[in-house]
Amino acid sequence: MATIPKQRVSVIGGGGNVGASTAFALIAKGVPAEVLVVDVVDKAAEGQALDISDASFMMPGTCRKGSFKEAGQSDVIIITAGARQQPGEPRSNLIDRNYKIIKSIMDSLQPIKSSAKILMVSNPVDVLTDIAQKTSGLPRKQVIGSGTYLDSGRLRNVLSEITGVSPTSIHAYMLGEHGDNQFTGWSSARIGGRPLLEHPKMKNVNLDEIYEKIQRKAYVIIDAKGSTYYGIGICAATLAEALLNNTSQVFPVVNYVDNFGCYMSWPAAIGCDGVEQSFDVKLNKEEDKKLQTAIAAIKDACSKYD
Repeated sequence: MATIPKQRVSVIGGGGNVGASTAFALIAKGVPAEVLVVDVVDKAAEGQALDISDASFMMPGTCRKGSFKEAGQSDVIIITAGARQQPGEPRSNLIDRNYKIIKSIMDSLQPIKSSAKILMVSNPVDVLTDIAQKTSGLPRKQVIGSGTYLDSGRLRNVLSEITGVSPTSIHAYMLGEHGDNQFTGWSSARIGGRPLLEHPKMKNVNLDEIYEKIQRKAYVIIDAKGSTYYGIGICAATLAEALLNNTSQVFPVVNYVDNFGCYMSWPAAIGCDGVEQSFDVKLNKEEDKKLQTAIAAIKDACSKYD
């Protein structure tokens, strides 16, 4: 029998598309951890865990169905459970429906391991991350959300098509609120150490069209197939890997930014203790105005669930 890895990652809502994609991505990426698939629908969790375990025979990780109590003692707890976003529905409309779900999950996880890190994926992720921190009792730095990581990846893919440069060599972020109030940090974007907008192939490019393309993509996918899960699955697995392996990589994730007084999607280095540091981002006046709008929207939403 194979040795069970010492590190454990639990995926809450693992019986659904996003959760299963996340659990599979953890195994496929070769993360050396025991992956627990946890869901209120026990049969769905069992089926997904059995299926994913078939992919683990040549990987260092293992996968099985787990309980909420086991999940509470995990090193990383990924929450993907929640009401599904309907076609054309703003993420903010999901708050009331998902608040009760997240609170119930936190109650079921107790007692939560004091060193555990919680990674919120469910939407609206900025507000639900705040709720998860308050209801879990964990320090703010140990509770983060997937935020605009996927949106930033979509942005880099589009910019890669334009410039011919690998997406991993383009440093550009979607910032603010993951949703209607997110914005592109064009003034801070870099490629090869120089401002992105100075790249020859970025001349005469319509920046508003790029932004709209990024904003619409999730809705296009949802309209076509009901939900998005592959992209966010690999993003969640990558963030969990960074938390487990103490990589100190910088990601645009939902983290509590002291200067703003709230959780929001903002570049932060993450490692085994959670958020290690958050960074100041150079913004122009127009971008700063959008930032203030995002801060106000997040604070307003979070204030209803204190």
